Amino acid sequence: MSISKTITDFATLAIQAGGWMELDRIYLQNRLLAMIGEETMAPAAPSKVRATSQELLAELVHQAQKNGVVEKNPEQLAIFEAQLMDFLTPPPSVVNAFFAKHYDKSPEEATNYFYELNQRNNYIHSQAAEARQFYTTLTEYGELEIVIQPAVKKTSQQESQQEYPKCELCMENEGYAGRENYPARTNQRIIRMNLDGESWGFHYAPAACYDEQAIISAEKHQPLTFNQATFRRLMRIVEVLPHYFVGAETDLLLSGGENTTHEHYQAGRKEFPLAKAEIVDYFEFADYPLMNAGIVKWPLPVIRLQSPNQEDLVLTGTEILNKWRGYSDAEIQMEAVAPDGTLRHTLMAIARRKELLFELDLVLCDNSPKHRSFEQASFTAKKQLGLMEVMGATVVAAALEETPNWQAAVGQQFLQALTQAAPFEPSASGQAAFKRFIASL
Repeated sequence: MSISKTITDFATLAIQAGGWMELDRIYLQNRLLAMIGEETMAPAAPSKVRATSQELLAELVHQAQKNGVVEKNPEQLAIFEAQLMDFLTPPPSVVNAFFAKHYDKSPEEATNYFYELNQRNNYIHSQAAEARQFYTTLTEYGELEIVIQPAVKKTSQQESQQEYPKCELCMENEGYAGRENYPARTNQRIIRMNLDGESWGFHYAPAACYDEQAIISAEKHQPLTFNQATFRRLMRIVEVLPHYFVGAETDLLLSGGENTTHEHYQAGRKEFPLAKAEIVDYFEFADYPLMNAGIVKWPLPVIRLQSPNQEDLVLTGTEILNKWRGYSDAEIQMEAVAPDGTLRHTLMAIARRKELLFELDLVLCDNSPKHRSFEQASFTAKKQLGLMEVMGATVVAAALEETPNWQAAVGQQFLQALTQAAPFEPSASGQAAFKRFIASL
């Protein structure tokens, strides 16, 4: 394919994406021509595009490198590629309008549109996602998942060393060109969401570890908190996106490199092993007769609440959170507050829809030295367990596949890490202590 044909096809895809019109074709082609260091273009009539956007991108980048207009170092290439793919991405106002138009038909159609846009414009690393491999290992708690993830440079979601943007979850990233040690976001788009009068942004994770991995972050750069408003937002999000789960990390430093300086939630179109785990011991809340409540069979202590009434879950979740924050048990040497006054207890929460029911899983977390290591063993990444791991899935390097019996070994070490992080041990005495907490509610 000639470079003129590549430019013509790329301009066609840009027009089809909805951000440009046919009247803009010459302008688009000339912009692309200049970006890759070309000066003339042979006539090439528009026709059906048979190559993918990624294939056309690769040809444009190759030509730009031949012409010496872009360096070959990964950071400069990423910035250049994002600038090219920005042509295939309508402006934020247009993307939000298209999302709303699709949402009028169904929430699923809206996220399908937005996800496919992020794949076509290469904001989501589609090739890496397609190369992911999933394995399962059977345990007494059901199947745990092991994800073999290709090597992709993942963003750290840490505080920026400069004032702008403050971190990688800020709205100011939308369209940001990137710089050394800070990712390009030229082709990022964010769907605005109104959650109880507050502005939040829905966007996808570039280096996804599971299907349609998404982030919902506050417009304001504010620290992660866990309170009644958290539960209300989670319920609102699964009402708006009923085919997605949404989860909240803890507000204590339990989850390693996750960003606790910018309030956000994780979401996606994925049924994790925790969602499949069953309730093994039911109990009741007298004030909420429509609610099912029980202990889930899981390595970590999980309370599951189900109700057709969202507000019941919000109020009950808040009650459990407040009780757990101050809960101590002398029989197992559990203290809610450290000697220096630091709080040790908090939750992770995962919300989902089950037909007419709203469902909320509350994972009890303890930040005492006995539990806070959360470190997975040598086969898995040296990191503390985050929401994905708590729900029963862990990411490992592809090189492990060459290790004999690696799958069983990783599964057992992952299970051990989950069990070690549990505030209540799986022993009879530990489970009796868990039930003492339930009885205190």
